[in-house]
Amino acid sequence: MEKIKSSELIINSDGSVFHLHLRPEHLADTVILVGDPGRVELVASFFEEVECTISNREFVTKTGTYKGKRISAISTGIGTDNIDIVVNELDALVNIDLETRLPKKEHKTLNLIRIGTSGALQGNIPVDSFLLSRRAIGFDGMLNFYADRDQVSDLEFEAEFKKFVDWNEKLASPYVVPAAQCLLDKLDGEGTIQGVTISANGFYGPQGRVLRLQTVDPKLNDKIEEFDFKGEKITNYEMESSAIFGLSGLLGHNSACICAIIANRITKDASQDYKPTVKKLINTVLDRLTK
Repeated sequence: MEKIKSSELIINSDGSVFHLHLRPEHLADTVILVGDPGRVELVASFFEEVECTISNREFVTKTGTYKGKRISAISTGIGTDNIDIVVNELDALVNIDLETRLPKKEHKTLNLIRIGTSGALQGNIPVDSFLLSRRAIGFDGMLNFYADRDQVSDLEFEAEFKKFVDWNEKLASPYVVPAAQCLLDKLDGEGTIQGVTISANGFYGPQGRVLRLQTVDPKLNDKIEEFDFKGEKITNYEMESSAIFGLSGLLGHNSACICAIIANRITKDASQDYKPTVKKLINTVLDRLTK
């Protein structure tokens, strides 16, 4: 077994991984991922106790206990590029010996749950509802850099989607990855809608918003709304879940994403105040994870 070179896995002088500044003892097996660093404090406000707080750049971590279960809350920042950092470094913490730089013989599986906000792409999805992603479609192309991406991807869904929307070849090829069924079973419940989520690699043009720049395909959102794959409709946009699902699948971790719907792109409705909805969602997820 070959030792991982220091250029490939950078370890800080205190023994922590490069970006997250975490050591293995800082991390729980169940991890809540949020985009906003300020939202980590909101998650931790439900903990009975907080054992550690670690911060570097946009990556803030608090590990504590909720109803007797050890949980870490970590902010990722925005975008799948940051998810590439976060998931790889979380995996390194549990599956690589940071002293010897060798992969561990016994694999540990993490449960990674993204809690976020999202915009609905179907008119029947109400604002302030909860959307649990069965699958994620990556518009970012990040997973395409990894060997074996086809092993965790739904290739039939990918092909049908690209054909239906007449996907522009100048754009990164989309990939489609399922969430972990064991987490879907835990997180589903009253007031929760399941659907198919697009992770866009931007907030404006990649999600069809037009300010001063026109998009390459002005009809793309209309086609997305109409697309149906074996009874499954595409339900919402966000910006991280595809990379979480894809990397988790390749690395042997369980992942899921559940979002508060704060706007509906079809009906043009928006939440009057989404913060109470996000707080309720966090509490709901923590309760469901500890049942």
